Amino acid sequence: MATTTYTVRGMTCGHCVNAVTEEMLTIMGVTDVSIDLVEGGDSTVSVTSTDPLDLDQVKAAVDEAGYEVVA
Repeated sequence: MATTTYTVRGMTCGHCVNAVTEEMLTIMGVTDVSIDLVEGGDSTVSVTSTDPLDLDQVKAAVDEAGYEVVA
């Protein structure tokens, strides 16, 4: 198992958290998503997966949810 942390910009509420979580869970191997929401700021998204994730896949999933990976 691998846990990776990303910084995501633009989330403001629980709906945002749910949207990002749902998109991240579509990536093969992702087993858990934990988000520390900072309303209107940069939130921390921790993703646990069976193997290391491809950053482009993570960025695409977050983008699909309507947000941006910044780090």
